[in-house]
Amino acid sequence: MKALRVAGFGLWALSVSGLAAAAGPTDPQIAQIVVTANQVDIDAGKLAESRGSAQDVRDFAQVMVRDHTGVNAAAVELVTRLHVTPEANATAQGLQKGGDDNLAALKKLAGAAFDKAYVDHEVAYHEAVIDAIDHTLIPDAQNAELKALLVKVRPAFGAHLEHARQLQAKLAKRS
Repeated sequence: MKALRVAGFGLWALSVSGLAAAAGPTDPQIAQIVVTANQVDIDAGKLAESRGSAQDVRDFAQVMVRDHTGVNAAAVELVTRLHVTPEANATAQGLQKGGDDNLAALKKLAGAAFDKAYVDHEVAYHEAVIDAIDHTLIPDAQNAELKALLVKVRPAFGAHLEHARQLQAKLAKRS
């Protein structure tokens, strides 16, 4: 199951790369990708807050919900102020489908299996999102304020990845 979820993020990363090869995503597409990416993690985090069996997993999920909600609020404020309407695109749609598939898989799990699957997903997810931010979203953003927002939130995604990796190692020791 982990390989399937990780493969889904690989497909999302390829989709983002495909946008770059085909002239890159536009700012309205980037806005939709950012909002969708954050919402997917918020949804998974909310589920983990209520279903996680380990306190450190629930605490991590709470941080994901808080931080990604904050990024979405900043993104929505920016696009509203700039009069940019986020544009549906294959990358955002694929990301949403991957998030929905992940939630469906997580809902079938409980206890330590849920914790492990959630945290493994968070590691893979943040790796894919960071790759997209670094190699597609920041380079292709045309609006200086949108680019600045992506640059500003990039360190938080790196911190989330490191936190998820540490939690993943801690859970592995418990097994």
